[in-house]
Amino acid sequence: MAWGRSQNLSTFILLGFPGPRGLQTWLFLLFLVAYVLTVAGNLAIISLVGAHRRLQTPMYFFLCNLSFLEIWFTTACVPKALATFASHSGAISLAGCAAQMYFVFSLGCTEYFLLAAMAYDRYLAICLPLRYGSTMTPGLSARLALGSWLCGFSAITVPAALVARLSFCRSHVINHFFCDIAPWIVLSCSDTRGVELAAFGIAFCVILGSCFVTLLSYAYIAATIIRIPSARGRHRAFSTCSSHLTVVLIWYGSTIFLHVRTSVESSLDPTKAVTVLNTVVTPVLNPFIYTLRNKDVREALRRSVQRK
Repeated sequence: MAWGRSQNLSTFILLGFPGPRGLQTWLFLLFLVAYVLTVAGNLAIISLVGAHRRLQTPMYFFLCNLSFLEIWFTTACVPKALATFASHSGAISLAGCAAQMYFVFSLGCTEYFLLAAMAYDRYLAICLPLRYGSTMTPGLSARLALGSWLCGFSAITVPAALVARLSFCRSHVINHFFCDIAPWIVLSCSDTRGVELAAFGIAFCVILGSCFVTLLSYAYIAATIIRIPSARGRHRAFSTCSSHLTVVLIWYGSTIFLHVRTSVESSLDPTKAVTVLNTVVTPVLNPFIYTLRNKDVREALRRSVQRK
């Protein structure tokens, strides 16, 4: 591979968010609090689902997968960012940078597929309630979840393989707080057009494919809810998917800007700001969204607190 050539760099520096020491301290505290809340909140959801039989349904099985994913997604980038804020060095090896990039993007792709599977689950539950139990079986739920993980980790293999062939002989400073693919390949002295095209194509296909399934599912859901005669019935039907819809809107809103672009050299600083929403804020919001907007989860949480 090109990584071994004599002019290549073996160590990179994550630039993070340059600024005075006070800013670094505040960013460290912000990222630390968000990381602790993300891990604790998502672990709480997994524990609640495992401890309450009422929550052991396909919808909450997918939610556990999403919570597990969010823990690892934020773990893939936030701890290194904390080390950068604390040490002011940001040094990371070439192999470490490549591994971080692979896991962040693989987990991100997996989230798209999981959200699409969850949208399909809500479609079956609301539009075909009489057939839901016989269609969304534990076996189908497991296959959809496993397929989401396999597709997510497979999708990034082509861009990762192309990046592995690049030579790095320019500046060793990465203009980001983690090894994002865009600012990383800007440092390459190789022809990066193939990598840019592959990354754009994979992002476009993953986002478009999962978005199509999600939009189609919610189009049928909206049509079904509108036909429900009573306001109470419409509210009850909508409440079963409102948490997922909120998460979908936040996730897609932040990631479409990050991944569907034609030039990796443009707008790196705005990209860093949006990435904070994607990698730090969204994972910490998801447990609260599903807790505050979901009656079953709130009831399970209340019972768990009362037992203690």
